[in-house]
Amino acid sequence: MIRLKNPTMNLISICNRIIEYSFYAIFLFVPLAFAGDTSELFEFNKMWLTFALAIVIAAAWGAKAILQKELRIRKTPLDIPIALFLLSQVISTIFSLDMHISLWGYYSRFNGGLLSILAYIFLYYALVSNATYGMVKKTLLVSLVSGLVVTLWGLPSHFGYDPTCLLFRGSLDVSCWTESFQPKIRIFSTLGQPNWLAAYLTILIPIAIAFALQKTQILLLAALFYLAILYTGSRSGFLGLLVGSFVFFLLSKEKLTLLKFVIFPLLVLSLLIGTPVDSQIKQFMPITYNPQPTTSPKGPVLETGGTESGTIRLIVWKGAIDTWLHNPLFGSGVETFAYAYYKYRPFEHNLTSEWDYLYNKAHNEYLNYLATTGIFGLGSYLLMIGTFLFITLRNRKSQIIFSLLAAYISILVSNFLGFSVVIINLYFFLIPAFVFVLEGMTKEKNYPLPAIRYPLLVILPLMLTALYLLLTLYRFWEADKSYARGYNLNRAGQYQYGYFDLADAVEKRPSEPVFLDELSYNAGVLALALDTQKEATYAAMLTKETLALSNKVVADHPNSITFWKTRIRLLNLLSNQDQKYLSLALDAAKKAKTLAPTDAKVSYTLGILYGQNREKQKAIKALQQSVNLKPDYKDAYYALALFYHDLATDKNSRVIDNDLQKKAIDTMQYILDNIASDDAQAKKALETWEKN
Repeated sequence: MIRLKNPTMNLISICNRIIEYSFYAIFLFVPLAFAGDTSELFEFNKMWLTFALAIVIAAAWGAKAILQKELRIRKTPLDIPIALFLLSQVISTIFSLDMHISLWGYYSRFNGGLLSILAYIFLYYALVSNATYGMVKKTLLVSLVSGLVVTLWGLPSHFGYDPTCLLFRGSLDVSCWTESFQPKIRIFSTLGQPNWLAAYLTILIPIAIAFALQKTQILLLAALFYLAILYTGSRSGFLGLLVGSFVFFLLSKEKLTLLKFVIFPLLVLSLLIGTPVDSQIKQFMPITYNPQPTTSPKGPVLETGGTESGTIRLIVWKGAIDTWLHNPLFGSGVETFAYAYYKYRPFEHNLTSEWDYLYNKAHNEYLNYLATTGIFGLGSYLLMIGTFLFITLRNRKSQIIFSLLAAYISILVSNFLGFSVVIINLYFFLIPAFVFVLEGMTKEKNYPLPAIRYPLLVILPLMLTALYLLLTLYRFWEADKSYARGYNLNRAGQYQYGYFDLADAVEKRPSEPVFLDELSYNAGVLALALDTQKEATYAAMLTKETLALSNKVVADHPNSITFWKTRIRLLNLLSNQDQKYLSLALDAAKKAKTLAPTDAKVSYTLGILYGQNREKQKAIKALQQSVNLKPDYKDAYYALALFYHDLATDKNSRVIDNDLQKKAIDTMQYILDNIASDDAQAKKALETWEKN
């Protein structure tokens, strides 16, 4: 007789396969995921793919537990540190400056919110509870395959041939990127930023070397990864690789092999191409170094040029520490750095080339946790790290474990000068899971489930719930695409078309304040245009809508400096339609000033609005504060001079206060002497005043 297989065992086997291949998919596709029609090309899509695969794994694991009539979770050495860390994130979210941001993550970053932390921790336990030794080895090989594709995708861009531009625009060049974001200068491939690509590849290099000790051809893969790191120009990634590789070398039993076949060839490659830290090394050399001039792109200093990145990092770190000192236990709230930093931002930030950029990360993972989740958050985070390092060093046995430890340490180093993104956090949480499975350091714990006569009747609702969650993710993804179109149309001045896309985004995701904020300004622009065209009825309808949207955004998210700045712009715009909105704009500027007391632009805006509301003395005081915060702020000096002159003259432009007139002339002259010697407006103003 032929014995039929147990149908239940078949279903359990299917669940195991789904879990296994979903983990392969995470490490294969997340590094590669990006889309050209979303608001954030890279991180948004990587985070959403991670969420989706986590849901699939959860559904398969849940079905497996129902079929087995028990939930099997393996205990690990990190259970207590992980529990404390998760508790810190939950408490910080509850007491957050903005619970929505803490839950979902800062829009455009996404990674780091409570939901993402829950996903990473869930994946940790799903892997240790379901993976086998062989599955982990295959997952690491899949990671190397993905890294190869990422590298081959990115390397041509260094030579001016970017496959992404071919995909987006049909031209194999780098024309799809702005001048400030040129891969010919620093490649970023499918990771979206040079430092993130470097951090990712520094994780893979030790793993590739460990496999290469068994199969030497894989050394070419490690060399290819290293070449890509050199072309990223990332100091944080390069330092992470140096420290991680040094640890690998110290622990390895194959030191001579590593020296001959790994370290020496990579040193030769470094000498031929140069490394991201060459300029720092040459500063300490006794010979004079005269570098050849290169083209420096305009853009964020931490990525391209301008004020030295180390200088800006120190300023941001100072602000992060000050933020923590004012929120010592639980921080300002998970992922709320963009809100909290502006309240404690050092005034020195105004003196850098990035004085008007929004910082939503501390550019140091540890200080970021300290500022946003307090001493409890950072302490539990460091406990999690320290426990894993201690256990792994004490129980190290094989080259693959050494490589995983080196990869983990490279994350710790690169995170000191930057911050984690989706793929880095996946490795941060799952490298310990890999080690524990490979070393057999887990202990199964079974939780019996009630006996169910017809398990499929329970599995079906579980599958429907998973499907609902996946559809919710998809709807949010579609909403983001609508938002991206509307946002871009707004920036192109096509507000009448952008309105429909933004309205569609809000309809699909009404709880997302970023969508509401963008739609509010769009509706305000259209209201003013309709009023100008004598379409009073439609103008009134849109005015009502824009005010309702703006009121809701700032009421629900009162600590967001970004939303208050939008409200100021909006109300100032509507004042062209009705002067009553000027006082509301002034109130919004006062609120913004409390949220960002050292922001020179906020003080400038407050001064201008005081002037428009005929409070010229207060306008002068605000503008004086603005130039004190930023001594090279031309616009603030120009406005200050005009207000001095306005108070110094009567309605016929005759001087009635010589002291104020002298202040006006001296202030305007300061622009020409110290800021912009060829400023036409300043010259014209001085010529006019001298005639009078």
